[in-house]
Amino acid sequence: MNQTNINTKKQLPSKEDRHKLFGSVDPGPRTKPIEKDEMADLQNSREDFLFDLDAVGISNVKHPIRIYSSKKPEMQTTIGTFRFASSIGKGSKGTNMSRFTEQLDRYHNDGFAVDITTLKKFTKELADRLKQEDAEVEVTYPWFFERRGPFSDLAGMNHADATMKVSYHQHTGYDVEVSLTGKITTLCPCSKEISEYSAHNQRGNVTMSVRLTEDFDENDMDWKEALLEAAESNASARIHPVLKRPDEKAVTEQAYENPRFVEDIVRLVAADLYELPFVERFYVACRNEESIHLHDAIAEVTYDKTEE
Repeated sequence: MNQTNINTKKQLPSKEDRHKLFGSVDPGPRTKPIEKDEMADLQNSREDFLFDLDAVGISNVKHPIRIYSSKKPEMQTTIGTFRFASSIGKGSKGTNMSRFTEQLDRYHNDGFAVDITTLKKFTKELADRLKQEDAEVEVTYPWFFERRGPFSDLAGMNHADATMKVSYHQHTGYDVEVSLTGKITTLCPCSKEISEYSAHNQRGNVTMSVRLTEDFDENDMDWKEALLEAAESNASARIHPVLKRPDEKAVTEQAYENPRFVEDIVRLVAADLYELPFVERFYVACRNEESIHLHDAIAEVTYDKTEE
């Protein structure tokens, strides 16, 4: 190869010229105000806009948070996915979207540890900041917890998806709902009954949503652990991140000894939630990822203890 060609470099236009080549144009004349007080504020327009709106805000807001856990690790830094909203009357065109993230950043700078007490304070301040009678904050995050093998005692990390939703209204106060989605093992009772040997099993996904009583104190009880125990203790077997052969034998035999239909799971979990004194209303759903079918099996139940 010719040495001259090797050393020859391609001559590119300047960056400014490259941008123009791909469509950039020079800025046009600037005629509108640049000071905030002089700018038009369309969202704060006042007129009859036909309908009141139940919720206006922002969602899918990802932000680092800290959470506490009664299981190891006791302090965790994780990513929360937020939803912020408030209602607006038909006399207002819109809400002030930037105030949601402004307040989130202020809490972050103070060290945002997400718990019910903090979210209550956050929600009331948000309503005041928006000059509305109500506000709602919802955050979902992965919660990690240590799980040890039943025989080897070797530890690993499991996780469940936790959600906290706090609603505030100037006249009625607070409403707090929490949810947890965890995974379990279920073994098919029908398969066990009809087969000469063995039985098929599946991974179950259990979702529990509960409304908490007003006097619930998270210093006395970690709701995440309580809901997780309601799901796992009623399963055929628990999910483990680390299983040596003696562990696998123990888990497999436990599942065989505790067969569960998807219907069984939701009823048994519902019974545990019913007995929890801090639960007012609950919803339980289970979805089994079938191992011998292409479909999933589902069951759901809702119950309100206050209607008794």
